[in-house]
Amino acid sequence: MTMAEAMHARHTVRKYTGRSLPYDVVAQLDARIRGINQSHGLALRLVTENGEALGPLVKLVLAKGVRNYIVLAGKDAPDTEEKLGYWGADVMLFAQTLGLNSWWVGGTFSRRGVQKNAAPGTGKILGLLALGYGQTQGVPHKSKSPEEISRYQGTMPPWFSNGVAALLLAPTALNKQAFQAEGTGNQVKLTCDNGIFSNVDLGIGKYHFELGAGKENFHWI
Repeated sequence: MTMAEAMHARHTVRKYTGRSLPYDVVAQLDARIRGINQSHGLALRLVTENGEALGPLVKLVLAKGVRNYIVLAGKDAPDTEEKLGYWGADVMLFAQTLGLNSWWVGGTFSRRGVQKNAAPGTGKILGLLALGYGQTQGVPHKSKSPEEISRYQGTMPPWFSNGVAALLLAPTALNKQAFQAEGTGNQVKLTCDNGIFSNVDLGIGKYHFELGAGKENFHWI
């Protein structure tokens, strides 16, 4: 499965089976995370066979069997939230190519439980990415139309419409899809107004747009 195929196949899954992650899957995830951390100054960490990420109420009402997750963390800097969104999206889709399901958890995780299992000197923890073998494959989220989140000056090229379609597949806090993509020539401006989650969602959105449009076809402004 390619990353583009994973983007279309992936849906939020909150309930997981008890199946453990195989050694080779853990090794591939760890290698991907290590490369991201080294190249971009982040502190992502894969935690396996650990049930401390979520509080009792979330486990009772919303989620089942979350025992593997990636801590989304980095130093407290102006660009950290967007970087965590961008590279969190990368490892999320990479996990899908390995046959895993996922759930991007923003504000409903146990900060005490996650902090205990984060890497030393982690810095700011912005969320976690729950991973595992889902009881189902999830369902597509309710989506806005391309016209609601984008506009292009002039005749819209295929790469722009493909990027917007990919953007609408991105997970966002409360599924608000608060994006606006504006295109002119080969330039694109992407904004996101989603409150405290805006910068993280912006990073996720940029990754999806690039995957759909092709980074070689445009540049950000």
